Amino acid sequence: MKCLPYAGACLWTLLVLSCGRGEPAKGRQAPGTATPPASTPAAPAPPAPAAAPPSAPAAAVPAAAPRPGAQDTTAAPPPLHDAYHTAPLDTVDGKTYQGWKYYNLNCARCHGEDVTGTTIAPHLIMSLKPDGPIPNQTIFAATVCGGRPEKGMPAWCTLGLTPPQIDTIYSYVKGRSDAKLHPGRPARRSQ
Repeated sequence: MKCLPYAGACLWTLLVLSCGRGEPAKGRQAPGTATPPASTPAAPAPPAPAAAPPSAPAAAVPAAAPRPGAQDTTAAPPPLHDAYHTAPLDTVDGKTYQGWKYYNLNCARCHGEDVTGTTIAPHLIMSLKPDGPIPNQTIFAATVCGGRPEKGMPAWCTLGLTPPQIDTIYSYVKGRSDAKLHPGRPARRSQ
């Protein structure tokens, strides 16, 4: 128990020494400093510039004209897209765009984003080629509607997917298969 009185004395010494350091409290002066002479009054602060009325737009203030030969120092506008939000590469009709949405909602979890396949389900770009196992829209619709239970594909018609929705999915997948559409989200063409 001999350590406790010594530790307490050390803590008390640290506390006393640290109290004299740092910033003085408001209205008090730090020890060891002289008081400033009272004969020099503080200069009054310049008045703040009047703010523009809230109804006036900021663009109404004319900018100073640049000097001839001077560099332009105005900041460039920010880019419209960044690395994570790129601009669409393709513009498609409403049916194909709706097919892209239905594909991503129902098919992409197994067949992969952008119809590129996964370890679970095949690469549909190759399947819809003329020499592939699904060469036309009729076989595609029958396969999606009836499913392939032996391979783990559900019958989508029993899960609520309608033949018109399957046709829109075919439009998107066929566009990817024919290399008419790039990977990623397409833009919808205005009607």
